[in-house]
Amino acid sequence: MQGRLVPVLYVALMAAIIVGVDVAFFRGHFRERLMANIGIVLVFGAFYLRFLGHS
Repeated sequence: MQGRLVPVLYVALMAAIIVGVDVAFFRGHFRERLMANIGIVLVFGAFYLRFLGHS
């Protein structure tokens, strides 16, 4: 159960941060919102692979 819980919580945290940044800073700015969202996903992906990825 723990093996599946960590990635689910990680994705939920990423989604919450993306929504928060969108609402707080990029309301009405499509391209800037898209670039910020892609950047956030890439950063989360890098941290996941570095610290939480399978050895």
